[in-house]
Parts: sequence; C-alpha cells; structure tokens
Amino acid sequence: MTPFCELVGCRLPIQQAAMTRVGTPALAAAVSEAGGLGMLAVGRQPVSVIRGEVDDVLAVTSRPVGATFIVSFVQPATLEHVAERLPVLEMFWGWPEPSLVRDGVVTGWQVGSVDEAKAAVDSGCRYVVTQGVEAGGHVRGKLPLDELVPSVRAAVDVPVVAAGGIGAAADVHRALGLGADAVRVGTRFLAAAEADTHPAYVDALVAAGPDDTVLTQAFSVGWPDAPHRVLASAEAAALADGPDPVGRMTLADGSQVALRRRGTTPPTTTTTGQIEAMALYAGRAVGAVTARTTAAAIVEELGAVSSERSASSV
Repeated sequence: MTPFCELVGCRLPIQQAAMTRVGTPALAAAVSEAGGLGMLAVGRQPVSVIRGEVDDVLAVTSRPVGATFIVSFVQPATLEHVAERLPVLEMFWGWPEPSLVRDGVVTGWQVGSVDEAKAAVDSGCRYVVTQGVEAGGHVRGKLPLDELVPSVRAAVDVPVVAAGGIGAAADVHRALGLGADAVRVGTRFLAAAEADTHPAYVDALVAAGPDDTVLTQAFSVGWPDAPHRVLASAEAAALADGPDPVGRMTLADGSQVALRRRGTTPPTTTTTGQIEAMALYAGRAVGAVTARTTAAAIVEELGAVSSERSASSV
C-alpha cells in the first residue's frame, strides 16, 4: 500500500480520471469497488445534477470516491455540497488557490509543472497529480511524464500521482519506478462497460495507436486557450467543412442539447450526428485499448504490478 492509498483509503494505487459526460457514477463506483479510486467529473453541471450523481454513487459503494472540479467553472454551492458528501476533492486547470481547499476533505490538484505542484502544497493540498504532455483530454503539462514525475517527487513531500500515457501494466510499473505513489488512468476507462462512451468513439479508440493522437486546440468552443489531446482523425473531421451544430445529445431528464462544432463535449451513447467530428479525447496510451471490458478488469490488470511489487518487498 502506497502513501496515496493510505491517504485516500483505496487498496490499489490506481485513480480513474474524471471524464465529463462519458464518466458515470457507475464507472466511479466500479473502480472504487475494484480497489482503485473512482472519480466523478463536475465540469459545468449544475448542483442538482451533481447531487443526483453523488446519490447514485453512494447508493452502490461505501468505498472512497472523489470528484474533480475545473477551477474556471467552480460553483460555490456545488463545491460545498460535494465537500460534505465525498472524502476526496480535486482541482484542475487553474493556479492553486487556498480558498478552494476545504478542511476535513482530502484535496488534490492536477498540475503541469514543479512550480504549480509546490503552490498546490503551499495551498494546503494533500496530494498532487502530475500530468505529462502524453495525457488525453485537456493537457496542463508541457513536459513528458518521465521528466515531470521525478522533478515533482523531489520538490514536494505529499503523495504524487502520475498521469499521462498510462494504459498498461508496464506503464504503471514505470511510473511507480519514477517515484509516483499512484497512477491516474483515463483513456483505458473510456472503453469500460460502465462508461457512457458512444460505440463509434470506442471503436475509434480500439483502432488507434499512440501516433494517432494529436495535441491541439481544435475543440475550443466554450473553453478557449486550453490545449487538449484527441484522436487526429477527430481533429481533421472537425476542421473540415460540415454542419454546425455537429449533433445532439439527450440528457438524463430527456431534454436534448445541440453540440457545437468544435465544442468540448465528447459523444455519449445518446449522441447523434457526426460522431467522428466530435471531441474524441485520447492519450498516447490509446494503444492499450483493445476491446470494451469492465472497469474491474482494467483495475485488476493495472493493479497487478503494484500488488506483486508490494508482495516481493515484504
């Protein structure tokens, strides 16, 4: 058991990346039940929606589950509600701010540099997530993970979670060897049975390799100046001529929303339209996505390395 596991109360040093829309309460609960730390994505959703997601996750697991907030979009009422009900909060995409760190709740910050990691600890954060440039989704980091993790490890005295390009057991082994106390995994969980990922999106992930991703700002409508890594085919399709809106999504209450071309929303199972031109986020670990499977199977595969390592050190 690593310092990260001891801090948040999970059995394995595997944290699921929070993923807006496609990441579900069922996914977060399944990851936590399997021994990792499942995460809900708050994004820009209203407190009423987040209240329901917290209800859903707590109804099926008593194990620790956390939630990730985007600093630019934090709503105080939502933050207070989640802080009262979940044991782990995490912040992303904003310089560390002490006012967002709540007493009595383990707060982490996803960072892209040593200076940001130090600022997070100074703000009261109890762990940091170091994000390498290999990561899928929105990318804070500018350095490869192999450079960033050792630098952050040497600079802070809290648990360090490695994120970016981690999809296979060998990646976990490498990250722990660099000094990380846990790993954060996103792209692999897009193909989990519990995720709400559109089937065409999953098929595109299965067909892709690491060189089929690109760091871009193509999907910046509604969130400018925020680099993100997606499948290169999605960038090309989005930048080509086509309809706007690019499709529609049905929400849990039955209402529908139009999806702007080059918007940030990834396609869920209820999405219709030009799926291939939507934000198909994917990290350089995409080659590890070979089929749709369960969250428990993914956690078991990735966690085997850390379990074997713990056993051999006894």
